[in-house]
Amino acid sequence: MFVHPDDDQRSEGGFQGERATLVGYLRDQRLTLEMKCSGLDAADLARRSVEPSNMSLLGLVRHIAGVEQTWFRIRLAGQDGPRHYRTDDDRDGDFNGAVPDPAVVADAWDTWRAEVAFAERFVAEAPDLDLVGKRGDCLREVLVHMIEEYARHNGHADFLRERIDGRVGQ
Repeated sequence: MFVHPDDDQRSEGGFQGERATLVGYLRDQRLTLEMKCSGLDAADLARRSVEPSNMSLLGLVRHIAGVEQTWFRIRLAGQDGPRHYRTDDDRDGDFNGAVPDPAVVADAWDTWRAEVAFAERFVAEAPDLDLVGKRGDCLREVLVHMIEEYARHNGHADFLRERIDGRVGQ
């Protein structure tokens, strides 16, 4: 078990209304990613799964920070700027640059938290879920997509964490 059930910050469902349901499940998925990475040092977070994969927990945090940026900041809000951890020359920079350096780990968490905070503000300020972003995406569909994105990567995180220290579940 990662945390005692009394200390688990994730909800048990029971959301009222569509927005609360989508936001609640997305929040729970974000908390699950944090939980899967908790208590690990830079070396463990950067540990690769199995060759030839470059996947690591740190890579997942960096990747999902970029996903948050892409969908909420760029596609919905229409903001421009350089992509996190990714360039035309290295489209897998989120994973390739996930090295066992405490500064890289701190940057990944700071970037992810900043993008999550932006997304939460954007969703809270949206008049309704039918809002269409600057690039034609519907907020409702983006929220569903993000829940799916986190759920898929949290499955990867389960296997990565189990390989590191045997912890499974929750």
